[in-house]
Amino acid sequence: MPQTDRDKWNRKYQDSQVYGSEPSPLIVAQKNYLPSCGKAIDVAGGQGSHAFWLAQQGLTVTLADISDVALRQAEQQARQLKLDLTTCLVDLEEEPFPTGPWDVILTHLYLHRPLFAALKKSLASGGILIALQPTKNNLLRHQRPPEQYLLDEDELPGLVSDLEILHYQQGWSTTGRHDALVVAQKPVNSPN
Repeated sequence: MPQTDRDKWNRKYQDSQVYGSEPSPLIVAQKNYLPSCGKAIDVAGGQGSHAFWLAQQGLTVTLADISDVALRQAEQQARQLKLDLTTCLVDLEEEPFPTGPWDVILTHLYLHRPLFAALKKSLASGGILIALQPTKNNLLRHQRPPEQYLLDEDELPGLVSDLEILHYQQGWSTTGRHDALVVAQKPVNSPN
C-alpha cells in the first residue's frame, strides 16, 4: 500500500471511530472457538475494538494496522481499559506478515486475497482463524465497500483451504451487510 494509503487511513482515523467502538456481534458469537490463552493478532484492526475483545478473552494480543494514528488511539484506549496490547505498524500488502506462530488470527473487513497464504502459514498448530468480510451481494443494498474489496459468493472457504472449517455462514447480517464469516482451524501437529 503506498504512503498515500497510509495518509488516507490516518486522516479517516484522526477524526472518527471508523468502525465503531464495539466488536462485531458476528465475531463475538464465535467466542467458544477461542482458546483460553495464547497469542492472537488482529489483522488491519484499526482502532482496536476486536483486539480489546480478544484481550478480554485472556489472549495476548497484537494489533496490526497501516495507520499509526489508529494504533496510537488503540494504545491509549488499552491503557484506559487496563489491557495489555502490542501494536505493529505494518503495510500488509507490501511487508511480511508479523512473525507468529499465532494461536488466533482475526481479520475483519479487510480483504487482500494474497494475504491468506501468510495467515494460514502463520497459524500455530491447532490455531484458529476467524475471517469476516462482505460479499458482492452487499452491492444490492450498499454502494460501499467497492467491488474489489468484496468476496464472491462462497469464495471464503476456498481462501482457507488446508484448514478445517469449524463454522461458516454467509448472508445478510444484523449490521445490514451481506457478510461471509469463517472460523477455521489449522490441523493439530501441522508444521508452521
